[in-house]
Amino acid sequence: MKDRRKRGSLFLVSRCALALLFVSGFTFSTLRLVFTERYHPNLVSSWRTSPVEVISGDSPTVRGISIGETVMFPDQVLILLNYPPSSPLLTKDDIDCVYTSPNMSRRSSPLSIGGEYLDQQIVRCSLPPHGTIPSVSLKEQGDDHGLSPGPTHDWKSLAYEAIIDSDNTTVIFVKGLNLRSGRPSNASKFQCVYGSDLTNRQLLLKSEVVSVAQEVVRCKTPLSILEVLQKGKTKSFKVSVYIKGRGIMGSIARPNFKSVLNPPVLNQHLMCACTMLRNQARFLPEWIMYHALIGVERWFIYDNNSEDNIEEVLESLMDQGFKINRHVWPWIKTQEAGFAHCALRAQNLCKWVAFIDVDEFLHLPSGVHLRSIINKYNQTSRPEVAELRISCHNFGPSGLKQIPPEGVTVGYTCRLGLPERHKSIVQPDKLNSTLINIVHHFHLKDDFKHVNVDRNFMVINHYKFQVWEVFKEKFYRRVATYVSDWQQEENVGSKDRAPGLGTRAVEPDDWSDRFCEINDTGLRDWVVKTFSDPFTGTLPWQQE
Repeated sequence: MKDRRKRGSLFLVSRCALALLFVSGFTFSTLRLVFTERYHPNLVSSWRTSPVEVISGDSPTVRGISIGETVMFPDQVLILLNYPPSSPLLTKDDIDCVYTSPNMSRRSSPLSIGGEYLDQQIVRCSLPPHGTIPSVSLKEQGDDHGLSPGPTHDWKSLAYEAIIDSDNTTVIFVKGLNLRSGRPSNASKFQCVYGSDLTNRQLLLKSEVVSVAQEVVRCKTPLSILEVLQKGKTKSFKVSVYIKGRGIMGSIARPNFKSVLNPPVLNQHLMCACTMLRNQARFLPEWIMYHALIGVERWFIYDNNSEDNIEEVLESLMDQGFKINRHVWPWIKTQEAGFAHCALRAQNLCKWVAFIDVDEFLHLPSGVHLRSIINKYNQTSRPEVAELRISCHNFGPSGLKQIPPEGVTVGYTCRLGLPERHKSIVQPDKLNSTLINIVHHFHLKDDFKHVNVDRNFMVINHYKFQVWEVFKEKFYRRVATYVSDWQQEENVGSKDRAPGLGTRAVEPDDWSDRFCEINDTGLRDWVVKTFSDPFTGTLPWQQE
């Protein structure tokens, strides 16, 4: 078995029990957060006594591996495994998926086994046969019934992530609210609930919802919860949402403080980038090296169920000095929620954040450095500007039938004539508290506005329609909200689909020549001139 990798910087807390109490009408001005180098918050309160008597009841040390939570997705089962601190991670050779019923037991290999997610390992299994319960079994133990399944949740209605914002509110990401896109909803219909057992209403702590929109619920965090979190005593402590007339939603969400630096340095970076991807590790070196040269200083990579060698690729890049944060994001069709989550994490580190895909490259046709463009909209000259919207040019296969070894910026040089859509660079601390975004732009706080950047100064080269091998993989399993599987008869008119292709997974005879109206070699010429080795002509991201 491979060695267990270093744990992430997110802060987890150990188990405790909460006494019954409803806390309301509190403020957070009495609290001061001090953060350690390992991102563990140390909360100092001026309260002489806690509003809740927190009973510390740490559970005994877990011996062996156990199932923490199970989530039923439409096409697979997600199982989160708990580990003792020193235990190595499992591989597909160590474990089986097990499906049991009173009359039968069936085993199969996992679809995949991932790395750590909040101190748990991700195992994905096929959907269980009707009437069976999914679990996992260690091969060395030879157990036909598997580990105890633990709590099982339906992905259609689930609180799946939670984070404590800088103002000490709890931001909960919830699937199944079915709210209107792009609009806030009536917060009075909701409450937030905290507890180690959300099924026992007598032991729940309730709080007021500040805002609710799309998949994001923001609520006031009771002072007692903050005190418990900073002491590290609530590993099984969850938060969920109570909906009037429907009850409490299932939850696997445990509130955690954001990762910050010690000493705290606000806006450490002028420019950062956030993306969500799946199985696109081979494109990361070019994307990161290119953007580093034009002015991006840190990257937030949201890994949406990748099964390629993304960890090794990112480790290699970090060894070269690139500042990269990888965040495992196992949730399907949640790109908008993921970007909202990323905006929260980047808020204290980055002045500006670009939300773009790994096949999208910020191109500066005039040769002006990215920092110069950003400085046009800094607080002294244009303090009201909090979002820059950049037009996207969609490139086609450019006559190619094989993946260009020199990378996308050099290989693809033919595009459609008119730009489509836009992507945004935003100031994360200026976003509306609802965190509403439509992937391409966010809602801003009052008194702030966006500007459309002149295409002569900055545009996005979107290498959307690449050679068929890449296009088929990308669009078969979308990370975006609108199309989860491009072969299904769903949202056939969406711009996330290729025009004229429909739902057929068959390469058209003329695919390599499609989407080609203008020969545009501007970025290619600059990349070759800037990055090419003077002796070999190779580019730094080309594989040997």
